[in-house]
Amino acid sequence: MLDRVELDRIEMAGRSMRPASLLQAMRERTKALHVTAERTGIVAELLRGRGTRQAYALLLRNLLPVYETLEAELLRHQGTPVTGRIVRLELHRSAAIKADLAELEARNLPLLPEAIAYVRAIHEAGSGSGHPLLAHAYTRYLGDLSGGQIIKKILARSLELEPAALSFYEFTEIADIPRFKDHYRDALEQAGAAMAEHDAVIEEAATAFQLNIALSQALQQAAGLAG
Repeated sequence: MLDRVELDRIEMAGRSMRPASLLQAMRERTKALHVTAERTGIVAELLRGRGTRQAYALLLRNLLPVYETLEAELLRHQGTPVTGRIVRLELHRSAAIKADLAELEARNLPLLPEAIAYVRAIHEAGSGSGHPLLAHAYTRYLGDLSGGQIIKKILARSLELEPAALSFYEFTEIADIPRFKDHYRDALEQAGAAMAEHDAVIEEAATAFQLNIALSQALQQAAGLAG
């Protein structure tokens, strides 16, 4: 049997693997990747007002399975003490994406290999404890609630899109987005406090950004916007 000293040592070692803030740790790990994500690929084109309706539709087509998979995996862990803390149905985007694609009359758009790789990574994140899903929710949903709101305004102006084609960026069940973001960050922190080890989640945040960047760059090429 382990004596009290050994048990205390193991407990202290576990604490040393837990950052003071999971959110801050993910933010620091992905800081450079965040800049790259905003400055390259189809996201950069949209932010500069250089997108097209076809490019926007192609983006939605490739994000649809990403969100469908993320939502399904999160719901599968809804009753768990860690991942379950961040499941919010009002954040789900797949139905909104389908509505936008129908409004844009987008048909026969290709699903790129980078989107398939992204979906596979989310499936893997949802296996076992599902804790790495926190990183994907952090990357996608907080991005949609922040930078996504800027993209929505740019798309409405540059592509003259009606609100019916921008449902992806509309959170109709959230009355106060800034306040909701604060609550969601708190939920992520509470989930972090309920975990004993964080390295895998922090690294998964970097992976999520890398997958986003790869997909964005591939979409830029596929839409004929490169260069």
